[in-house]
Amino acid sequence: MHRGNLIIISGPSGAGKGTLVDRLVARVPELWESVSATTRAPRPGETEGEDYFFLTADEFARRIETGDFLEWAEVHGNRYGTLRTAVEAKMAEGRDVILEIDPQGALQVKALMPEAVLVFIVAPSMDELERRIRGRGAETDDQVRVRLATAVHELELVGNYNFVVENDDVARATDELVRIIESLA
Repeated sequence: MHRGNLIIISGPSGAGKGTLVDRLVARVPELWESVSATTRAPRPGETEGEDYFFLTADEFARRIETGDFLEWAEVHGNRYGTLRTAVEAKMAEGRDVILEIDPQGALQVKALMPEAVLVFIVAPSMDELERRIRGRGAETDDQVRVRLATAVHELELVGNYNFVVENDDVARATDELVRIIESLA
């Protein structure tokens, strides 16, 4: 049996990663989307084990110490990470795995698993990125400023990625992601 591919989707907050990954998984149902762990509080409508595994700061730290994470990072004052065992098990079954993680985490995984395919999602402009972040209504003005400053630094990492997809139109960007996945077969 062939080992599945690891495809990492990342990019700045507000680029539309979640929307694109949801549409990609709907179009390519054999993909398995990993669920990240986080120390941040759930947003309205988020479900434990579906959107994230919500961990206390102490539990997250303990799991770092025991080597449970494939990658982890602190982003916007919260920790996020990918639990190693599930990802490795799905790949061993021959399934392609999608990780939707921040660029720090993407580069950590790439260092451990050089065969990982990195896809960077960008918004058409910084103004559009800000509009999308504010449109969620989930962040204060200070949090929006932090996310935009972080986005500037994250965009500097784009040269480390195998593919860059501009999310100017969700249907077109989803088509492009499907073509990338199909090219890995």
